[in-house]
Amino acid sequence: MWERLRSIWTVPDLRNKILFTLGILAIFRILAHITVPLNPTERANLLGLFSNPSQSQQGFSQLFGLLDVFSGGSLKTFSIVGLSVYPYITATIVMQLLQPIIPALQNLSTQGESGRLRFSQITRIVTVPLAFLQALGSCALYYQNHVLENFSLIDPKYMLETYSILLTLTAGVMILVWLGELITEKGIGNGISLIIFGGIVTSIPTTVYNGYTAATTSGGNSGGIVSIAVFILVGALTLLGMVYLYLGQRRVPVQYPTKRNVGRGMLVGSAQTTYIPMQINSAGMIPLIFASSMLLFPTVIAQYLSASNVNWLKNAAVFVTTWVVNPSTWWYWVMNFLLVFAFTYFYAYVLWQQQNIPENLQKQGAFIPGYRPGEPTSRYLGTILNRITLAGALFLGLATVLPFFARVGGQQLLGTASLLIVVGVVLDTIRQIEAQMVMRNYSGFLS
Repeated sequence: MWERLRSIWTVPDLRNKILFTLGILAIFRILAHITVPLNPTERANLLGLFSNPSQSQQGFSQLFGLLDVFSGGSLKTFSIVGLSVYPYITATIVMQLLQPIIPALQNLSTQGESGRLRFSQITRIVTVPLAFLQALGSCALYYQNHVLENFSLIDPKYMLETYSILLTLTAGVMILVWLGELITEKGIGNGISLIIFGGIVTSIPTTVYNGYTAATTSGGNSGGIVSIAVFILVGALTLLGMVYLYLGQRRVPVQYPTKRNVGRGMLVGSAQTTYIPMQINSAGMIPLIFASSMLLFPTVIAQYLSASNVNWLKNAAVFVTTWVVNPSTWWYWVMNFLLVFAFTYFYAYVLWQQQNIPENLQKQGAFIPGYRPGEPTSRYLGTILNRITLAGALFLGLATVLPFFARVGGQQLLGTASLLIVVGVVLDTIRQIEAQMVMRNYSGFLS
């Protein structure tokens, strides 16, 4: 291991890429500690909202506590980058889903590098209004829970302060997107994923401390040790399973016809065999984000309507937050499992349709042994996709409900989405480093 690290460090350009990536991540953590200006009363209300929420603030605290984990604590401190890069991820997902629907976006995928750059530019443009809307929703909920005292879009007395906060949070999202793209271009790994990874890793010490405190406080020494042991065991098994899930694939053999000269104008045909790597979890963490968004949306609406003067709206909002989208109930996790399962299938088939592999194989004259090109090949690959996606969807669904069982002191510390992001980013970064080393003929690095 140390020999491998030494080999990496001896390559000047690769060392510079790693240092550049670490420098950008350090800038991200500095920005995370620059907070939106609040008066002393608002700052105290913000701390109390997360540390000691009232009965009416329980649902809101759980909602923002989940988002705060991904932002590395930036949302809890009301940082200028508290929204992290999730508006950009949302815009990316929306653009990918709209691509097969809108012909103009579909044509961009056939225009090579210029089309990809244009698609990325449109995605960044869509990110701006989404970031502004998310900032508006977050600030509105903060105002409802008495964190912000002066917040109004139309009152001239508070408009300057309100729009300053909203534009600052929006600009924070775009700054992180820019930093992430700098990492992708000049550093190592996927920049956006590393930004999220940095936020999650930063919150690990606080999560471990909170879990230890909750375990020793609620269950005593023996009960706390048992809770911590169960949590570590379930977390380790989940982490191991996610590694296998991320790397697991079904390799479908494909033969490409080739011809070579053997004499005067004579051609001899032969076949070159390769394979199609069909991933078990081709959707990645997207189904988890979809499911969380679908469950968070009614929570946000219900939290906002709980202060309504209309009795039936207020009662309906209280019912939704208490019985429908309450993370402490088993029904919430059943819905989460079903949504993750459904979205895994949905997104896997969307990506499969965009790749259009059967048609591309037919155009290249390639074929799968035992199956004719065209519709038979498409049905065969569709059957394989259905089977391997079933395994991936079941695993993601079961991993999603693990936080309900792996509790420490009554607190749900294990985050499936966080683990999947960490596993994916680490494996992808290691893979890129290995590729860089192989290109430089360091054959001993992989041995």
